[in-house]
Amino acid sequence: MGLRAATLTVLAAACAASLTAITPAAADTVRLPASIDLPCAGGELHQEADWYLPSGRPRGLVWLQHGFARASGNVAALARSLSDAGYLVFTPSLPFLDVHGCTLQNLGDNTAFLDQVAGLFATANDPTGPLATSLGTAAASAGRTAPAIPDRFVFIGHSAGAEAIEYVAHRLHTDSPVAWTGLRGLVLLDPVQSFLGDNTATALTDLDPTGLPILSISGPPSACNALASGTTAVRTLLHRTFTGVLLPTGEHTDAEGESSDLVGELACGVPQPVNATTVARLTTDWTRSYFDGVSSLDELARDPATAGTVPLAPA
Repeated sequence: MGLRAATLTVLAAACAASLTAITPAAADTVRLPASIDLPCAGGELHQEADWYLPSGRPRGLVWLQHGFARASGNVAALARSLSDAGYLVFTPSLPFLDVHGCTLQNLGDNTAFLDQVAGLFATANDPTGPLATSLGTAAASAGRTAPAIPDRFVFIGHSAGAEAIEYVAHRLHTDSPVAWTGLRGLVLLDPVQSFLGDNTATALTDLDPTGLPILSISGPPSACNALASGTTAVRTLLHRTFTGVLLPTGEHTDAEGESSDLVGELACGVPQPVNATTVARLTTDWTRSYFDGVSSLDELARDPATAGTVPLAPA
């Protein structure tokens, strides 16, 4: 989430260990606790992660990224919904504090770290790469056979996680042509722009002319979404007829739904069930459309799940 007061940051850190405790997955989905290794300032971070396996052959890979001071467990409900729809879902827990700047949000310059995250997807089709290794190890520990990593993917990010997926998509576009051809679109969930740096502007300016589908599900301006900073960037920097929807009564935690917790609710409001359902339905529907091929973003504006929302107008 957006930068918090120091007391909430400390509380979030203290509660981080409990965030991976989630409700049982739906019958068709299997959650595999895992880890992912990411280079950081000459060393290596060993981060917790979760994989969600669909019941059949995956229709595509979804990277679902949590927000500031959160963890993979806080997007578990949405991950299950996406996996139930047939997608292999990867939810890494990325740091919000690190002395070397290896953080989800930009507290100085986290671009070198996000380049390493981009490397996960640049090497996704390598059976010895970090993504395949993470999935294979997790599956073996559960007595399962890991599916092959799909060569098509969709990125979904909440809050500060939205800026992260934007920047990683930008890096794939500039540096990884093979992986770029596999990226089908982005879904931004109440996106937040870091107070420092220009990662959002750099990414969206680069991605705008590519035609890559990028849609946002946003809430009203609040402290937790930095007064809708990420949404304003989308409305300003994407020159498209449809850039997403606004939930008029939205809370910043709606994307977390039943996976939110006391820390998130005290800081950013209690998820509203109707809004959480809308977020899950739209995210799943748009993801499906991205993988199926979108002829026009305007057709996604007519999704029945947009009922009760307001289209995002250009700034």
